[in-house]
Amino acid sequence: MPETLPLVTADKQAIAGVILNLVENAIKFTERGSVTLSARPADGLVEVAVRDTGPGIDPKDLPHVFERFYKADRSRSSPGAGLGLALAKHAVQSHGGRIWVESEPSKGSTFKFTLPVAK
Repeated sequence: MPETLPLVTADKQAIAGVILNLVENAIKFTERGSVTLSARPADGLVEVAVRDTGPGIDPKDLPHVFERFYKADRSRSSPGAGLGLALAKHAVQSHGGRIWVESEPSKGSTFKFTLPVAK
Protein backbone atom coordinates (compact mmCIF):
# COMPACT_ATOMS: atom_id res chain seq x y z
CA MET A 1 0.00 0.00 0.00
CA PRO A 2 1.36 3.47 -0.78
CA GLU A 3 2.48 5.49 2.23
CA THR A 4 0.10 8.28 1.26
CA LEU A 5 -3.09 8.29 -0.73
CA PRO A 6 -5.10 11.24 -1.98
CA LEU A 7 -7.77 12.44 0.44
CA VAL A 8 -11.39 11.50 -0.12
CA THR A 9 -14.44 13.15 1.39
CA ALA A 10 -16.33 10.38 3.12
CA ASP A 11 -18.20 9.28 6.20
CA LYS A 12 -15.33 7.52 7.99
CA GLN A 13 -17.63 5.11 9.82
CA ALA A 14 -19.53 4.11 6.67
CA ILE A 15 -16.39 3.43 4.62
CA ALA A 16 -14.72 1.62 7.53
CA GLY A 17 -17.85 -0.56 7.62
CA VAL A 18 -17.48 -1.35 3.91
CA ILE A 19 -13.84 -2.37 4.36
CA LEU A 20 -14.65 -4.41 7.47
CA ASN A 21 -17.47 -6.24 5.67
CA LEU A 22 -15.28 -7.10 2.68
CA VAL A 23 -12.39 -8.30 4.87
CA GLU A 24 -14.68 -10.35 7.15
CA ASN A 25 -16.32 -12.01 4.13
CA ALA A 26 -12.93 -12.82 2.63
CA ILE A 27 -11.75 -14.37 5.89
CA LYS A 28 -15.01 -16.30 6.35
CA PHE A 29 -14.76 -17.91 2.89
CA THR A 30 -10.99 -18.50 2.85
CA GLU A 31 -10.28 -21.55 4.98
CA ARG A 32 -6.71 -21.80 3.68
CA GLY A 33 -4.76 -19.20 1.80
CA SER A 34 -4.59 -15.47 2.18
CA VAL A 35 -6.56 -12.25 2.31
CA THR A 36 -4.94 -9.05 1.06
CA LEU A 37 -6.12 -5.47 1.53
CA SER A 38 -4.67 -2.85 -0.80
CA ALA A 39 -5.35 0.72 -1.92
CA ARG A 40 -3.99 2.86 -4.71
CA PRO A 41 -4.65 6.17 -6.48
CA ALA A 42 -6.41 5.72 -9.84
CA ASP A 43 -7.24 8.68 -12.13
CA GLY A 44 -8.93 11.01 -9.65
CA LEU A 45 -10.09 8.11 -7.51
CA VAL A 46 -8.82 5.97 -4.69
CA GLU A 47 -9.29 2.26 -5.38
CA VAL A 48 -9.50 -0.17 -2.47
CA ALA A 49 -9.27 -3.92 -3.08
CA VAL A 50 -9.79 -6.97 -0.86
CA ARG A 51 -8.40 -10.09 -2.51
CA ASP A 52 -8.71 -13.64 -1.24
CA THR A 53 -7.56 -17.06 -2.36
CA GLY A 54 -10.81 -18.73 -1.33
CA PRO A 55 -13.17 -20.81 -3.46
CA GLY A 56 -14.23 -17.95 -5.72
CA ILE A 57 -17.78 -17.19 -6.80
CA ASP A 58 -19.70 -19.14 -9.42
CA PRO A 59 -20.11 -16.98 -12.56
CA LYS A 60 -23.91 -17.39 -12.40
CA ASP A 61 -23.88 -15.74 -8.96
CA LEU A 62 -21.68 -12.76 -9.86
CA PRO A 63 -24.50 -10.48 -11.14
CA HIS A 64 -26.40 -10.98 -7.88
CA VAL A 65 -23.82 -10.72 -5.07
CA PHE A 66 -24.72 -7.09 -4.26
CA GLU A 67 -28.48 -7.79 -4.09
CA ARG A 68 -30.22 -7.69 -0.72
CA PHE A 69 -30.64 -11.11 0.94
CA TYR A 70 -28.62 -12.90 -1.77
CA LYS A 71 -26.23 -15.60 -0.55
CA ALA A 72 -24.08 -17.11 -3.27
CA ASP A 73 -22.89 -20.14 -1.31
CA ARG A 74 -25.99 -21.82 0.06
CA SER A 75 -24.09 -25.04 0.78
CA ARG A 76 -22.43 -23.46 3.82
CA SER A 77 -24.35 -22.64 6.95
CA SER A 78 -22.65 -19.28 7.28
CA PRO A 79 -24.14 -16.63 9.52
CA GLY A 80 -25.60 -13.48 8.06
CA ALA A 81 -28.72 -12.43 6.24
CA GLY A 82 -27.13 -11.61 2.91
CA LEU A 83 -27.27 -7.86 3.52
CA GLY A 84 -23.60 -6.94 3.97
CA LEU A 85 -22.67 -6.51 0.32
CA ALA A 86 -25.92 -4.68 -0.47
CA LEU A 87 -25.20 -2.24 2.36
CA ALA A 88 -21.59 -1.87 1.18
CA LYS A 89 -22.82 -1.05 -2.34
CA HIS A 90 -25.23 1.56 -0.98
CA ALA A 91 -22.51 3.19 1.15
CA VAL A 92 -20.00 3.33 -1.71
CA GLN A 93 -22.54 4.65 -4.22
CA SER A 94 -23.78 7.30 -1.79
CA HIS A 95 -20.19 8.62 -1.75
CA GLY A 96 -20.06 8.80 -5.55
CA GLY A 97 -18.09 5.59 -5.88
CA ARG A 98 -18.45 2.22 -7.53
CA ILE A 99 -18.07 -1.33 -6.17
CA TRP A 100 -17.59 -4.58 -8.07
CA VAL A 101 -16.18 -8.08 -7.83
CA GLU A 102 -13.81 -10.08 -10.00
CA SER A 103 -13.77 -13.80 -9.29
CA GLU A 104 -12.57 -17.09 -10.66
CA PRO A 105 -13.90 -20.36 -9.22
CA SER A 106 -11.25 -22.26 -7.24
CA LYS A 107 -8.85 -19.30 -7.39
CA GLY A 108 -10.49 -16.59 -5.30
CA SER A 109 -12.22 -13.25 -5.49
CA THR A 110 -11.26 -9.61 -5.48
CA PHE A 111 -13.79 -7.06 -4.28
CA LYS A 112 -12.91 -3.51 -5.34
CA PHE A 113 -14.42 -0.12 -4.77
CA THR A 114 -13.50 3.40 -5.74
CA LEU A 115 -14.12 6.75 -4.12
CA PRO A 116 -13.56 10.12 -5.78
CA VAL A 117 -10.60 12.18 -4.58
CA ALA A 118 -11.58 15.28 -2.56
CA LYS A 119 -11.55 18.54 -4.49
